[in-house]
Amino acid sequence: MIELICIGCPKGCKLLVDENNDHSVTGHSCQIGVEYGRNEVLNPTRVLTTIVKIENGIHNCLPVKSSKPLPKNKLIEASRFLKDIVVKSPVKTNQVIVKNILDTGIDIIATRDM
Repeated sequence: MIELICIGCPKGCKLLVDENNDHSVTGHSCQIGVEYGRNEVLNPTRVLTTIVKIENGIHNCLPVKSSKPLPKNKLIEASRFLKDIVVKSPVKTNQVIVKNILDTGIDIIATRDM
């Protein structure tokens, strides 16, 4: 059994995911908990939020994030890739900074105008 706290809604249900029983989930109070529990055990993902360097901006760094959650095992590799990225101002919010990072089909986008 794997114990998790659900972050799908504000209730924070204590979930139990049974790996030996087709990853069945108990302890949930809604369907979101079932989906969260299964996904967290079978394919954990996270939205990556970080910064990249920017030239001619009002700051030296531009905040960016992944357009969708990335597989958790790709986060460090994606962060290392982004440390060498330099963009030039002007940049608009939601502008794609890196398309299809690490061949995941997920883009890295700007989170502010600069």
